[in-house]
Amino acid sequence: MQRVLRVAAAAAARLAGAPRWGPAAAATVRWLSGGRESMSYDVVIVGAGPAGLAAAIRLKQLCRAADTDLSVCVLEKGSEVGAHVLSGNVFEPRALDELIPKWRQEDTPIRVPVSSDKFWLLTKNKAWTLPSPFDNKGNYVISLSQLVRWMATKAEELGVEVYPGFAASEILYDENQIVTGVATNDVGIAKDGSKRETFQPGVELRGRMTLLAEGCRGSLSEKIIRNHKLRESGQGQHQTYALGIKEVS
Repeated sequence: MQRVLRVAAAAAARLAGAPRWGPAAAATVRWLSGGRESMSYDVVIVGAGPAGLAAAIRLKQLCRAADTDLSVCVLEKGSEVGAHVLSGNVFEPRALDELIPKWRQEDTPIRVPVSSDKFWLLTKNKAWTLPSPFDNKGNYVISLSQLVRWMATKAEELGVEVYPGFAASEILYDENQIVTGVATNDVGIAKDGSKRETFQPGVELRGRMTLLAEGCRGSLSEKIIRNHKLRESGQGQHQTYALGIKEVS
């Protein structure tokens, strides 16, 4: 999350001095040929997870500090914020302390402090206690789903527009192959490709800056990485994987 805060700060600084498309209080809406709606924002964020929402909140905070405003929207493919964040978490609060310093004074879903760490080697008949490599003193046991729901309300209080139920499926480019936003799926398409009576065209969300925060294996992120050969560059980070077991209750 701390890295996201730095990215958000850089984005706000870059956009603050650039010419605007229109008032930040409301997105610019227009209709394209074929019935597709287009909405223009200063910043379009894909993914209402901790990273995307933290970036949206920080952008709005920086705008207030600079006495300016940017229109910011967040797209979330789940039917509601948190619907696709099915994970428990041992939460280190340093980044949240920076983002929302008074969060402990609010009714947050961060309530259960870590009481102890235990590290076991499990065999067929016995559990062997080993020295713990963890030190979670000061951290909390949380539900990420509840955390992002709370963060979404904080973002909306600052004027961020959060749209759950909209899956970004396409990256939009201009004539110079510069990213200009994303588009959502058409809905109401039959298996044979024909349009049902319930057909609705997707929506284009165009932004002066587009931030992909859809997760480590996000479909749009993978397209950008592949098209621009980001993993082949000197700064590219190759993903690594491990096999683990997690219980979600």
